[in-house]
Amino acid sequence: MAFSSRVNRRELLKALGLAGAAAALTGPLDWARALGEVGAPPASGPIPRRPFGKTGIEVSALCLGGAHLSRLESQAEAASVVHEAIDAGIDFMDNAWEYAAGRAEEWMGKALVGKRSKVFLMTKVCSHGRDKRVAMQQLEESLRRLRTDYLDLWQIHEVVYEDDPDRHFAPGGAVEALVEAKKQGKVRFIGFTGHKDPSIHLKMLAHDFPFDACQLPLNVFDGTYRSFEREVLPVLAKRGIAPLAMKSLSGDGEPIKRGIITPEEALRYVLSLPVCTVVTGVDKREVLRQNVGIARRFAPMSAQEMAALRTRVAAYAADGRFELFKSSRSYDGRIGREQHHIQS
Repeated sequence: MAFSSRVNRRELLKALGLAGAAAALTGPLDWARALGEVGAPPASGPIPRRPFGKTGIEVSALCLGGAHLSRLESQAEAASVVHEAIDAGIDFMDNAWEYAAGRAEEWMGKALVGKRSKVFLMTKVCSHGRDKRVAMQQLEESLRRLRTDYLDLWQIHEVVYEDDPDRHFAPGGAVEALVEAKKQGKVRFIGFTGHKDPSIHLKMLAHDFPFDACQLPLNVFDGTYRSFEREVLPVLAKRGIAPLAMKSLSGDGEPIKRGIITPEEALRYVLSLPVCTVVTGVDKREVLRQNVGIARRFAPMSAQEMAALRTRVAAYAADGRFELFKSSRSYDGRIGREQHHIQS
């Protein structure tokens, strides 16, 4: 496989700060020093690579989001974006069973014909509290659409309702499907995602289940409102679970459009956190090239720089207006709402 199983830089503090090494890091600048990334970056260089938790695998610090990919004009255009991303050094591919009613997986699967071995492929199960049987059926459908016989990462999608952890860990639930899929060799690693409230993530993690990854919203506004950065990220680091950042541009890019922050500030802030990768939505080639450029010239922010940026946007962050995925149901998927008997 093209993505590396080599972990250098003292195994990057034992893959994201296991135990004592993580405790020694007091802030983003310490993290940056540990990575050896402090200083002026080259004008043009490779996309940084980071460890996928404690697995010994390295992946690109940018991940290509599957949801936005399905919004492109055609499958051919989507394939072109996927190929350009791979050529640029992005080898982590995101998707989910329910994105665009399956079109996102189908388009990505076609794009990866002949290139599957070059990528770390992830998709998500969208049972939304239904049983193991539904989850395993969705796995087979995802494998067929993605034209592969295994996934590198399979995650429970959109854990956003208070009762979701109980549903997923119930006898015959989705967690049992994760275990079975891994046992069958159809899935290498397993995890869960969510965008609503840190307390729900912590409830999932309280089960002490051996998750390999966890996807969570991280952005400059998050530090002020229902903060995943403060409440969840340290738990992941301590347990060696790979943190996959999402919604770094607030889900819809609204603060960018309003000139409150720049794309570089937004991505650089999240990349300065101890995350494995940042899932980026790309609905046009220009966005891909912009994000690749930011990643290639990335230099970590200091703790002081990050604090100053949080202070600068605090007035916009306190009420969650730029994190509607936390404060409203507007980002919650239709199937999940239906399973929880919530009107669309």
